[in-house]
Amino acid sequence: MCKLSKKSVALMFSGALLMLLLIWGSYQSIHYTSKTEFCLSCHSMSTVAAEYQQSIHFKNASGVRAECQDCHIPPGIIPTLVRKTQAVSELYYQWISPSINTPEKFEAKRLELAHKEWLRMTESNSAACKSCHSYQAMDHGRQSSSAAQQMSTAAGKDSQCIDCHKGIAHRKPDTSSGFRDDFKKLEQQAQQLPESKELFTLTDKKITASANGEAGKAQLMPATKVTVLASQDQQIQIEITGWRENSGRGRVITQYPGKRVFSAVLDDSLLPAVKVLTQQQDTVSNQQWEQISVTAWTSREGFSSSLQPVWQYAESMLKSTCSSCHSTPPTTQYNANGWIAGLKAMSTYYRLSKQEESTLLKYLQTHASDTRE
Repeated sequence: MCKLSKKSVALMFSGALLMLLLIWGSYQSIHYTSKTEFCLSCHSMSTVAAEYQQSIHFKNASGVRAECQDCHIPPGIIPTLVRKTQAVSELYYQWISPSINTPEKFEAKRLELAHKEWLRMTESNSAACKSCHSYQAMDHGRQSSSAAQQMSTAAGKDSQCIDCHKGIAHRKPDTSSGFRDDFKKLEQQAQQLPESKELFTLTDKKITASANGEAGKAQLMPATKVTVLASQDQQIQIEITGWRENSGRGRVITQYPGKRVFSAVLDDSLLPAVKVLTQQQDTVSNQQWEQISVTAWTSREGFSSSLQPVWQYAESMLKSTCSSCHSTPPTTQYNANGWIAGLKAMSTYYRLSKQEESTLLKYLQTHASDTRE
């Protein structure tokens, strides 16, 4: 065997020393740049710094503080290195092309930034949260009855922490801007009547028995299909087809027999125009239902020639509204009638107008477990 020369030994020793220095330097670099003081030293972080310092993660009764790295860097060597590598791109926006260096700029990007962070946490199965908050370590007996019930359910599913716990350390963004912008675009497109015989309503619309009739309580519901029969000035004559119970006053028209998916509400002036097409018995309630058609007049604006953009808007509303607290439920979670109570139970947690709520309910009901095709 040949002996190593002094030069070779020196090179090997130098290489090993250099490797140790690189490892030590990398460790120190990661350690230093993970400190909360470093994270909050950037001017662009002033907004989130103030929010964090007012949160329960910064100051609480137990005296245990969650640092920036505890939430924003997943545990483990590989996940940490991946996140640190991703963060290099943030230097560009800090020093070369500032994008959140003022409160106004930050507010404009708050929703985008929040979604990116929520996605990271979801992809890691909320590993950063669960490194401190373990389902197995929870004593449900010391939690409120409501919290114990919800946490027990979450533990059984190994749910994502971020599904329910948003806005703990930083203010939640307004998630409504996206779907409300979508609706403004739909309204602009609906200012002129589409060249189509089959139209769909964007909102509630008043309907009358004649073109110049006085508006009463009769109205169309959102996402209701109508057929255009004639037009006169700024009014159009339409035909509405749906179902109503055989008993009762026959004012409410539904999209399906036996399901409270409302299409229209009639008043006394429109009841004489109702035509009965067929009858059917609901096998669940044993009630008799009539399929009917009725002609009415309404204003020209507020229609779409396709239902797809209306459902895209409603789906965006569902995701934005639900994701502020938990993961978006599947539309098949309830049947059509069950969604009425299901959505009402959550009404204290979201801020939707009556019009928005009506459209969202119609979307959920027509995509429910017993109506989805």
